[in-house]
Amino acid sequence: MTEPVTLTLGQRGVLTLPKALRERYGLQAGDDLTLIDLDGVFVLGPRRLQVDYLADRVGETLAADDATLTDMLQALRRERERNAG
Repeated sequence: MTEPVTLTLGQRGVLTLPKALRERYGLQAGDDLTLIDLDGVFVLGPRRLQVDYLADRVGETLAADDATLTDMLQALRRERERNAG
């Protein structure tokens, strides 16, 4: 485990990640990060959550097909099973 890094919250809520971390993970200006709030403990990740990606895919497909809520839930279940393995 690496040592904790202290960040300072700047004007308008801006945080700056140390250069070493940006380089290690190939992060560049404009990259999306995922922040999870675990009851006051923040987890920051250099990618989009898989569940968000899957939800968007299912939503886009079903919206194009004018699907019902039941259709959406069934498709979500199938997609979850397909990606579980």
